[in-house]
Amino acid sequence: MSIKKGLSWIFFVSRRFAKVDRKGSSAVTTTLATLGICFGVMTLITVISVMNGFQHSFIDVIMEISSYHIRVESSADGLENGRKNEKFESFCAAEKSLRSVTPFYEAQALVLGTSGKEAAAMIKALPSSIYSDDPAFKKHVQIYAGTFDISEADDIVIGSELARRTGSRPGSKINLYALSGGNDVDLFSSDRLFTVRGIFHTGYADINASFAFINLEAGQKYFGKDAKLIYGVKLFDENEDSKMIGKIASKFPDLKSESWKSYNRSFFGALRVEKNMLMMLVFLIFVVVAINIFNGMRRMVYERREEISVLTAFGGRPSSIQSIFVMQGFLTGLTGSVLGVILGLFLSINMETVFILLSKISYYATLFAVMIVNPANGDFVRENPMFMLYASIPPKIFMNEVFMIALFGIYSSLLASFWASRAVLKMTVVEVMRDE
Repeated sequence: MSIKKGLSWIFFVSRRFAKVDRKGSSAVTTTLATLGICFGVMTLITVISVMNGFQHSFIDVIMEISSYHIRVESSADGLENGRKNEKFESFCAAEKSLRSVTPFYEAQALVLGTSGKEAAAMIKALPSSIYSDDPAFKKHVQIYAGTFDISEADDIVIGSELARRTGSRPGSKINLYALSGGNDVDLFSSDRLFTVRGIFHTGYADINASFAFINLEAGQKYFGKDAKLIYGVKLFDENEDSKMIGKIASKFPDLKSESWKSYNRSFFGALRVEKNMLMMLVFLIFVVVAINIFNGMRRMVYERREEISVLTAFGGRPSSIQSIFVMQGFLTGLTGSVLGVILGLFLSINMETVFILLSKISYYATLFAVMIVNPANGDFVRENPMFMLYASIPPKIFMNEVFMIALFGIYSSLLASFWASRAVLKMTVVEVMRDE
């Protein structure tokens, strides 16, 4: 029998079995299995999309403000030398793959507010024009009090949580009391006074709690002669970091370049573990569905033992008969996965509407229960603000992940059907006819 005829025969018998199974327990089992795969795929796509958006909101802020895509650090006689500085900047200006290049200094400090409150901070000395020259920096560093002004040597812009901890507001004086730096810098000093010109907020709490910006000239003055100038390089394609690091290493071997992947390794590692654990937990849905398909297929094989014996008597090979049940499992997984992908993408794209709707449902359900039990407390019922927080997170969909999730849904159904239908290979016509 040719492959084409064999497949046609399998499809024909599978369709006949499906028509007979539209009623009864087999139909219920198939429907539940399809719905299980559908909801499993839908849930996993939605959860992963929300988590991707949640994680990338952190990652984007970190790369745009803190680590950049590549950090190029000078050696003792590296970029501090004017000629090498100019050569590196000329090299960056000629590279079309670079989005921006920002020189900066950074140092750790203990900040004292005028009220005597103190907090640890990372002080970054940037060009005074950074807010207008780098649109991505401006997008993530949102000023909600004062202005982003570091044009003068004593100007500073601080994070919202850092401002709260030090009791500062625009116009307040803060002192960089303890400051890391070279041998020519005093560790403790009460003379490093700055005026708060603005307070910013980002989507990453650690930056809000620890970052402060001053201008580049103030950094050269206060961080000491041994402070290393660092260039923050941003690429149009963040995945081209290794290629660009190779170019920089070949042209400037005395410079130390570090990718955003290695600079934030511990943080990204924690995010990866969190995502993998979540995927593993949600994948348990497919395990439950696969067990359901396995049990249902075993029962179906037993119920079809007469038809199987007849097909065998007419020359059907056990492997071909087994393929009939495998085909049914495949169609179950394919149908559930396709529906799950459609629903999952729909929910992910409309996630803001979904969370707002959930917020309303939760609010009115709680209000209804409170009004029945204790109407006097009805005025104290409020919508859960966490729903609005989740609604503000833009989901991020990666089609390769969607494809893998759908493929896993099909594979789980296919594998369960294959193992369940192995009993077909052990059946003989004599045994079935004798039992009947």
